[in-house]
Amino acid sequence: MSKAMSRHVLLVDSERDSRAALASHLENAGFRVTAAGNGAGMTRALDRARIDLVLLEVSGAAHEGLEKCRRLRAASDVPCILMARHVDEIDRIVGLEMGADDYVPKPFDPRELAARVKSVLRRTSAAARGEIGDERVRMGRCVLDLAAHRLTDEDGVEVPMSPLEFDLLHALALHPNRPLSRERILNLRQRDWDPFDRSVDLRVMRLRRKIEPDPDHPRFIRTIRNEGYVFVPDGK
Repeated sequence: MSKAMSRHVLLVDSERDSRAALASHLENAGFRVTAAGNGAGMTRALDRARIDLVLLEVSGAAHEGLEKCRRLRAASDVPCILMARHVDEIDRIVGLEMGADDYVPKPFDPRELAARVKSVLRRTSAAARGEIGDERVRMGRCVLDLAAHRLTDEDGVEVPMSPLEFDLLHALALHPNRPLSRERILNLRQRDWDPFDRSVDLRVMRLRRKIEPDPDHPRFIRTIRNEGYVFVPDGK
């Protein structure tokens, strides 16, 4: 794969030697790599270039690493893999709940890390989202036009939906194959939702009637027990 075609990975690691070694391994695996040593460097890199995935170290003071994760997720929906040494199970769970796509404990084989990067990129790529064109995502028997805020059925007829229903579909479409909790959905779209009522569940039920071939047996918007909802582009 040429440099021009390689996926761009932002590596955020405070340890200079570790950062250099990992950057070299990732470049040898075919990735374009930008390295940063702290959260400020991460923010600058995200502002300056298109980043396809962030590898984020959360070692050391765990709360500092998780704060980087929180800042990243507040600023961008770019896929993220956390790398951690001596972080307990609670911190790992918190990191995933903040929106990380994977979690890799240090030390690790660089080949495994490269494989994890490729796996997350496959899951979050345009093809995995079911995109059929620029800003258009196939969702069951419908197509969601993200730019036009329109949902159309297989005959091209517009399917009515409320702004909040669009927000929900938009959040699911941008995070294919990844369960989103109700709270995560609310935080993603920044609207005046009440996380303590059943608004998300009711809108999922309505949307299933619109996009699912069989709403009683949903394949494309699924419920994951104790986790939330997940958009499955291929319905399998």
